[in-house]
This record gives sequence, C-alpha cells and structure tokens, in this order.
Amino acid sequence: MTELRTVTLATADHGDVVLPEPSWCAGHAHHDPETLRVDLIHAGPAVDLDHRGATLFSAELVQSPHAGPASPYLGGRTPGVSIHPLGQTLNPTDLYCLAADLDRYADRLRDLADQLDTLAGGEG
Repeated sequence: MTELRTVTLATADHGDVVLPEPSWCAGHAHHDPETLRVDLIHAGPAVDLDHRGATLFSAELVQSPHAGPASPYLGGRTPGVSIHPLGQTLNPTDLYCLAADLDRYADRLRDLADQLDTLAGGEG
C-alpha cells in the first residue's frame, strides 16, 4: 500500500499545519509562513500558452483544503483549474466551455490571418 504523502506548512493563525498532499501538487517552495490556514493552497505544475516570449494564459490544478464556503470561481476544497489572467478557478464544465471559446477564437484569428494575407497580395 502507498503511504499517504503529507506536507507541514507554517501558518500565521494555526502554527504548523499538516496537510495530505495530492500526487499532482508541485510542492510549496514559495510558501509564506504568514499565510492564514484558510488560504493554504495546493497547486500543480503550470500549463502555459506562450507566444513570442509572453505568457498569454496559464492554468494549473488547485485545491484549498481549508477554504470556507467558496464563492463561485474563487477555488475551494474541491480541486479546480485556476486560469490566469482570467483570475478564476473553473470546474470541468467551465473548463470545457473555455476550451471551446478558445477554439472559436483561434478560428477568428485564422480568419484575420486570411484577410491579412489577401490584403498583402497573398504573400503570407
């Protein structure tokens, strides 16, 4: 049987807190010991959309095991995917909707590229 992985994090309001750590968590190298227990968060590796050296989107699995009743899209005890710069944590349905919106946007960008190519005399 695999032993449960845990992590101990210092907090400003509850001292050291021991948390079960999900296998997808990328660790807590940048943890601030002044963090409140309710704000502790597990985050997976970032999945970035980069173009010409700029990050346009970043997404990562997240979970806040001690979060209170969460507002929609702000994360919580249930794992979600945090999207930046959107500033929201999405559930699977919302993430599929975002992916579909990005597909439609990519089609619109290709349409603009076609228009630009026509304006440039087909030299694209």
